[in-house]
Amino acid sequence: MELRRRRLGLRAVLTMSALVAATLIGGVTNASEASVVGPSAASAVSAAFTAAGGGGYGGGGGQVGADEGAAFAMTNATADNRIVRYQRGSGGTLNRVGSISTRGLGIGVDLDTQGPLRLSADHKFLYAVNAGSDDVTVFSVNGTELRFVQKVYAGDQPVSLTVHGSVLYVLDGSVASNSIRGFSVGADGRLRPIDGSIQPLSSPIAVPGDIEFSPDGSLILVTQKTTANTLSPTIAIDSFTVNAHGVASKAKRNESAGIRPFALAFRNNHQALVVESFDASAGLSAVSSYDVRDRNLRVNSKSVPSGQTDACWIVITHDGQFAFTANFGSGTISSYRIRDSGSIDLQRDIEAFTGATSQPVDLAQTDDSKYLYLLLRGTGGVASFAVNGGALTQLGVTIGGLPVADGASGLAVY
Repeated sequence: MELRRRRLGLRAVLTMSALVAATLIGGVTNASEASVVGPSAASAVSAAFTAAGGGGYGGGGGQVGADEGAAFAMTNATADNRIVRYQRGSGGTLNRVGSISTRGLGIGVDLDTQGPLRLSADHKFLYAVNAGSDDVTVFSVNGTELRFVQKVYAGDQPVSLTVHGSVLYVLDGSVASNSIRGFSVGADGRLRPIDGSIQPLSSPIAVPGDIEFSPDGSLILVTQKTTANTLSPTIAIDSFTVNAHGVASKAKRNESAGIRPFALAFRNNHQALVVESFDASAGLSAVSSYDVRDRNLRVNSKSVPSGQTDACWIVITHDGQFAFTANFGSGTISSYRIRDSGSIDLQRDIEAFTGATSQPVDLAQTDDSKYLYLLLRGTGGVASFAVNGGALTQLGVTIGGLPVADGASGLAVY
């Protein structure tokens, strides 16, 4: 079921061909660190790429300007899960400035979820899952700097988070604890468990992919990546209402339009898009759009194909007009146009190509959707793009500090 990560090169070596492919998105930042491929390859890389900045590992950083910001990516390492910090320049490029420990443990392989790293809406706090130690770490944010605030137990294998105002929900992904659980968020960012908020998913073998609040915080949706032949419907998206005290209802099982619904994004309180990987079958990835009323999902556009492989991550631009998907198996980003009705059309099957072995995973964008960022698990980098409507302009790739083809998961940007 999860063999695609291994099949596509778990623990693969960063090859010269992967780096050369990265030139298609504007060059590699910190290109000198490509020495992991050997001296001769490093020389070739130096000749092939134009370095777009630097930033030493483990230091520096701090305040950012009015048109600047920060990005954070998670190593998900088993011995010491760390957050790699980047300064975002006014032109959208990233400069790596250091890292900090979550004081928790990752699992060393792709979490295979969307949203394991989340910023609060005001960018004051960062929340990170530690799937290997069953907890969530809270950091305060000051520019690019992170300060450890708290580590709290979050159930069996927390893999995804969603935050709305003063409420945060955790998605637990182990078979022993396929469930969601809520926390109240204090003014200092600290988390406190909400009594009565733990709810099981509608299937004990859900292998969930994402948890998302609706924009008004009244609803939570959770995708299930497995097919449960003994349940009806067999492929599902769970919905939960959330009351004024942050307590979630029992799960309602809704039918998914496509196979292996992985991640989702709300366009507004009544419209959502779900990306479907179709079990990583070659060229079959798609996106479906739904009308959302109370806990009920009604298909608007059913499984609109991109022709790409293993699409798993999705974001919607701030104006609600476009969506981008990251396609793990193809090494690409696809773009969709969203109509006012919520129906969708494929705009470009390949909006960007990040390299055949780049293994694109998490997508994140700035609040104004001017810049889009993509975590490249296969090459241990973060790709940067300027966004103009539904079109992407390639800005570069910042590498270093992240494991190569070894489980990096989670990206958050402001």
